Amino acid sequence: MIPLLITLINMTISTDVQPVVLTPGDAAPDFTAQVTDGSHVALHDYKGKSNVVLYFYPEDMTGGCTIEACNFRDDQSQYKTANTVVFGVSMDPIEMHKQFTEKDKLNFPLLVDTDRKIIDAYGVPVDGHHAKRWTFLIGKDGKIAKVYQKVDARLHSEELLKDISELNAKH
Repeated sequence: MIPLLITLINMTISTDVQPVVLTPGDAAPDFTAQVTDGSHVALHDYKGKSNVVLYFYPEDMTGGCTIEACNFRDDQSQYKTANTVVFGVSMDPIEMHKQFTEKDKLNFPLLVDTDRKIIDAYGVPVDGHHAKRWTFLIGKDGKIAKVYQKVDARLHSEELLKDISELNAKH
């Protein structure tokens, strides 16, 4: 009787929380978030205007995260030419984002997501206090164009620029 009860409890718990699974063609969940400089951005402000790279990373000022962010920084002119904005998202507070931005001279916004609203809306797994390294390429139409769940921080910006070129060629 007790094993059956435990099984029923586990089934109830596991069905209460369904992870979000976004795939290409899905509408990108809208959000409004505070950015590094204290202002706010909303995803819907870019619909019909720009592609959006929404990349999630574990922690400011750590090895892989710094490599990835610096590649996005160094490639900003190519993103602008491709009419694409880049947003980095982690669970770190604004103070950490400011330090990271200043230390590595980042030239794109980092979004504050200490409450995990964006992370959860996009179904990004969290390990402790760290989001997994996932990225969503969102087209000008506001739909998910591509989901990256296995990201190599060293090569990711280059991979995205290639995919953005293909996306822009389709539209």
